[in-house]
Amino acid sequence: RAAQDRALEDGGKLFEEAARWRVLKTTAVELEARRPGEKRRTATLQVRAGVVRLKRPKTADPGDPAELELTLVEAREVGAPKGVTPVHWRLLSTLPADTAEQADEIIQFYRLRWRIEQVFRALKSDGLKLPEVQMQNGTKLLKLAALGLAAAVRILQLVDARDGSKRPALDVADEPMIEAALAIGPTLEGKTVRQQNPHPPRSLGWLAWIVARMGGWNCYYKPPGPKTMGIGWHDFTQHAAGFLLARQLPQNV
Repeated sequence: RAAQDRALEDGGKLFEEAARWRVLKTTAVELEARRPGEKRRTATLQVRAGVVRLKRPKTADPGDPAELELTLVEAREVGAPKGVTPVHWRLLSTLPADTAEQADEIIQFYRLRWRIEQVFRALKSDGLKLPEVQMQNGTKLLKLAALGLAAAVRILQLVDARDGSKRPALDVADEPMIEAALAIGPTLEGKTVRQQNPHPPRSLGWLAWIVARMGGWNCYYKPPGPKTMGIGWHDFTQHAAGFLLARQLPQNV
């Protein structure tokens, strides 16, 4: 997202450029509440896009190119509610935006930025702590990162489901692990209503509640985040492995 009104190679300014372009499309997007007191709302955006050539800043290395060609996509809100700051995004990209569909794709990438940050938080500081892994072989580290990325996505699926997703738990765990959850879940419930799993068995919300409890969530205060879900998933898989192993042992031993 462009934060500075940069100079263009032709003498113009970046923020003025899009005003001369035609509107590619008008689209409605859902905006989540980001601050206390805000509400989720629908914003109507006018989208413009074109190619700009940024002039090399005076403070840049003289060896840098004299200009840099990029795509600029502007999404400006029209008809914003009274008292609300209208959305105005100026997005610079190396991707083309010759069509409304291509411009919309760049906007969607930008809107996913917080989601992408959450994935990497789960992969690093708030979960799997991948940067702390020491390996001499780059190929092995790359394979570990791929496995870790899959685990981070699973953790976020559980976070998303904490409020009661009715998607099947099979989206995250296989049938043997769900059977283990059916056995483990009741042991995590307490005496109060808030300490009971309120979600339908075998739903993703139900599994997320179990994993959160195993991660240390007490059913009160703030909802479980990626860190709690990461700890809980690790403990759950260990308990599930023990449960499944015990089930295979002869019953008369």
